[in-house]
Amino acid sequence: MRIDLTDKIAVVTGASKGIGLAISEAMTAAGAFVVAGARHNSAGLEALEAAGTATFVTADLSTAQGPKALVAAAAERGGVDILINNAGAVTPRFDGSQSVTDDDWTAAWSLNFLSAVRTTREAIPHLLARGGGAIVMIGSVNATLPEWNIIDYSATKAALANYTKSLSKEFGPQGIRVNTISPGPVATDLWLADDGVAAQFASASGGSAEQVVDSVAAGAATGRFTTPQEVAELTVFLAGDRATNITGADFRIDGGYVTTL
Repeated sequence: MRIDLTDKIAVVTGASKGIGLAISEAMTAAGAFVVAGARHNSAGLEALEAAGTATFVTADLSTAQGPKALVAAAAERGGVDILINNAGAVTPRFDGSQSVTDDDWTAAWSLNFLSAVRTTREAIPHLLARGGGAIVMIGSVNATLPEWNIIDYSATKAALANYTKSLSKEFGPQGIRVNTISPGPVATDLWLADDGVAAQFASASGGSAEQVVDSVAAGAATGRFTTPQEVAELTVFLAGDRATNITGADFRIDGGYVTTL
């Protein structure tokens, strides 16, 4: 099923690697021009820039200034039709909730939740000016499957899901659709890098990163991690004109990892 995003301008946060880069690539493949925000550029984004399908904006999305700079760059390009709030990070907390300091909580809220709030607030006037559009929040299964050792991450993703539902009710009548995608474990550096989640869990448990990955994958009905490209394809669908009456919804993509309704 071809999704045509020709002449659309898409803002993507956390766009330099992992899910964000896959989304940027999928958006440009569908015809959109991507305004990509992240703290650092990457070879993948540089390739999109060289092809004339994207522009990179250096932005720390955890600050108040980062979202302003990113959306301002999109406005200079012509506006905003699509916003993908993907920026986020997770830090395992093996010493439990008592070890999570105020600074830890502030950092988690600033990146995982407030980055989306601020970028959305900046983008909405531009979406309205262009007659509406689509906002997609990249959440997590941990919004409804909280874990003690990622307590701050789980809480911020739950807040993001709640925020999305509220926005959908406010702006649906004005032509802006707002949805959430909740991935389970995804095969990106966040999980698989030498210092990624799997390696950190392995260090805490005394096993190997490969054993952690195998164990987590076995928890999914499909027996594997989701790929970033699979998340990206779902994102393109929700941003496109095949999903024009879908708003306020959450789409779990986890290979059956979550077994409850």
